[in-house]
Amino acid sequence: MEALRPTYFVGLDWASAAHAVCVLDPDGRPVVQDVIPHTAAGLTDLVRRLTRLAVPAEIAIAIERPSGLLVDTLVAAGFRLVPIHPNALKATRPRYAAAPGKSDPGDAYILADLLRTDGHRFRPLRPPADSTRALRAAALLARLRAAPRGYAGELESETKGQLVRSLVAVLRPLVEQLRELEALIAAQLAQHADGPLLQSFPRTGTVNAAQLLAELGEDRGRFPTAAQLAAEAGVAPVTRSSGKHCSVACRFACNKRLRQAATTWADNSRHANPWAAAVYRQARARGCDHPHAVRILARAWLRVLWRCWQARTPYNPAQHGRALPFLVSRPPTSRVA
Repeated sequence: MEALRPTYFVGLDWASAAHAVCVLDPDGRPVVQDVIPHTAAGLTDLVRRLTRLAVPAEIAIAIERPSGLLVDTLVAAGFRLVPIHPNALKATRPRYAAAPGKSDPGDAYILADLLRTDGHRFRPLRPPADSTRALRAAALLARLRAAPRGYAGELESETKGQLVRSLVAVLRPLVEQLRELEALIAAQLAQHADGPLLQSFPRTGTVNAAQLLAELGEDRGRFPTAAQLAAEAGVAPVTRSSGKHCSVACRFACNKRLRQAATTWADNSRHANPWAAAVYRQARARGCDHPHAVRILARAWLRVLWRCWQARTPYNPAQHGRALPFLVSRPPTSRVA
């Protein structure tokens, strides 16, 4: 935590419809315990109630998910937000009960108290730059897939045909809007300081690069190591070892949007980059199914991306040591649309 010690500690258990809120004073006594609806009026009321207690600079807010409208609203109001990973919250529950259960109000209280007692262990969230906000706000493309041909009678075919024509009339302006949004995303990506860096990697494209950048942000201190970035993206496995027992499982507590962006990029890259294709092929040869092999490739790419991101240097295949043996016969371009 920063040098200025907060006057109040807030825990927010995020949900899609409503958010459990708990406010503690410096001695750990609850001041506010409530549920706030996820509406414009609810978020406005939350900001108003918190500012009645103290100025935003004297209030620290712990939250599991460091993005979304709720976070943007609180950051814009001047509050200090501190992301706490769901695994840290889960590991803390036994401190508060011998047989710990889970409830939204209970998690809100634990988040607030964990921030009060162990706040120095967590990094406050830095507000994203305007260019990153623009990427997060832009809607992403939706692509239609061709449906198989069906069989129906004449009357049913006529009716369904009219329905399809009606849908086409509705979709045409929507497709045009999607084209405009794609152009907007491309323009915002080009203006972002890290846009060329993300697009220097094979097959990141425009929309996928914007997704990656929107989740990464520009705060290099948020991911001090490549391993933390891989864990946040859900492409690093969870290993549990106790005595003679050892298990490795997929990591489900992660940033789902970052995982989707990273695995989509990895899956696309193997069709254009010999090194990526070799990493994927070796994973499949070891018995990994397709999603597992793609996660392994995504983790490998994120190590490279993290190094370039920290150094603020675009990807250069000639400096990618592990990829060099695969680049002798067919060197790929440094940028693939």
